[in-house]
Amino acid sequence: MKEQSTTRGFAILSAATMMVKILSLLYIPFLRLIIGDEGYGIYGASYQVYAFVFVLTNSGIPVAISKLISELTAVRNYKDAVKGFKIARFILLAIGILMASLLLIFAEPLARAVHYNKAYLPILTLAPAVLFTSIASAYRGYFQGRGNMTPTAVSQVIEQVTNTVFGLIFALYLLKYGVEASYAGPPIGTSLGALASATFLIFYYERNKTFRVPKGYLNEDNRRLTTKALVRRIIKYGIPITVSVGMTYAGNIVDLYNTKVRLMAGGVPEVQATILYGFLTKYQQLLNVPIAIISSLSMAILPAISAAVAVGDRDRVKGNINYSLKLCFLIAVPCAVGLAVLSDPVFQMLKFGGGSYIMAYGSIVLILMSVMQIQTTILQSIGKLYTATLYSVLGIVCKIIANYFLIAIPSVNILGAVGGSVIGFAIPIILNHRIIIKSLGVRLGLLRHSVKPVIASAIMAAIIFIVRYEICGFLGLVTKGYVVNVILTTVSIIIGMLAYLVALMITGGIRKEDLETMPRKLVRLIPGFVMKRIR
Repeated sequence: MKEQSTTRGFAILSAATMMVKILSLLYIPFLRLIIGDEGYGIYGASYQVYAFVFVLTNSGIPVAISKLISELTAVRNYKDAVKGFKIARFILLAIGILMASLLLIFAEPLARAVHYNKAYLPILTLAPAVLFTSIASAYRGYFQGRGNMTPTAVSQVIEQVTNTVFGLIFALYLLKYGVEASYAGPPIGTSLGALASATFLIFYYERNKTFRVPKGYLNEDNRRLTTKALVRRIIKYGIPITVSVGMTYAGNIVDLYNTKVRLMAGGVPEVQATILYGFLTKYQQLLNVPIAIISSLSMAILPAISAAVAVGDRDRVKGNINYSLKLCFLIAVPCAVGLAVLSDPVFQMLKFGGGSYIMAYGSIVLILMSVMQIQTTILQSIGKLYTATLYSVLGIVCKIIANYFLIAIPSVNILGAVGGSVIGFAIPIILNHRIIIKSLGVRLGLLRHSVKPVIASAIMAAIIFIVRYEICGFLGLVTKGYVVNVILTTVSIIIGMLAYLVALMITGGIRKEDLETMPRKLVRLIPGFVMKRIR
């Protein structure tokens, strides 16, 4: 099994995650057609409960596996890398069985606790997914630690395709037993998707588990680690990451309860509060598409930075950090601007129903989430795991407090959740930036990396606005129905992407060394007059 470069690994994961997220977006209108807006809100509530249990089980140890294997491989201790994986895999399996059992037992009390009694059946049918994903996560961590992102990418696509197909089939089938029974359809699809993913990864591992060792390795005297030492490392890496991500999702659970209660306190009827929460869920689902690309970047750079730290290569550490921050802004800024400008047409195209105004106001959250995610990955890579956890928890507490007050204001209502998110991400970003600079003794200008993407995105937004609203409005095409909207929105997105790339090259946001990491076929498509402006 060959190791991939950070850039290639990121490209493979990005392509897969884009496919997965697009499938998940296309899934929503069909699901809404079957279970309705209230049903989608209940499904969103049950999924938040599942997501919390999922991250407690799967967030820390897979990252610990990736970090451990990349470090041990960097110092050519291959035997302990394999041994460490097998130990961590057993731990994950045991935790997966325990957490799936607890979810089965406490499904009904959990549904009552978050004020969504009808979410009981969806929570119950999501329990097997916890076990299957714990198995899949162990193997994903292993392959990522070895620098091979292909198995993770393929398994994600298999999981989402299975989830989408069987989720809709079971939702339709169970509808004959009543609307509430159909709410269990999508969770069954989730469990089957996780099972398919785990099966593929086990098969791939058995076919590709042999390490290719360099010449002379057998004559080297590598210091072996005891089982106790390996377990200690797994726990050392895994616990703070689990706490950090777990607290984020615990904050989401509190928000799940908090949002509905505070909306009702502001005078919103219960059914309407559930529908508004469904709007918020759709907004978050749409944000997850570009965030998935940033997650792919995080997965690709964590083993690269960890390996560089393990061998004491400070220049490579700094290079990877600057590379990740630059890519983060290059991706997140245009996505946020594009979603803000095209929020209403995109919601109409995806048949999301109402709630596009949340995206128009809340797309800034995408940039903040992306920056914080990369910063957290950097801190985890350089060993500042508990620091990253502490700052994340602080941000969550501030978010919950802000949401409590903002959502109850009648003129703000559901937009208060957006305001709380801005506060909850901004505080950790400031603190993370300071500790990274202090730890590495290097200047990392967030503004320096963001200026050119912001300028290029502003040019892109102006061009999209002119094409989508001014020219099409003048021709009377905007109000011509669903098919015309889909065509116009798709054309606007393509024109926006091209405008952004050209503006970025002209302003110097992309340099010649950046082109060296891009596929040659893609570079050949760049116009000559633009290539001349690239320094």
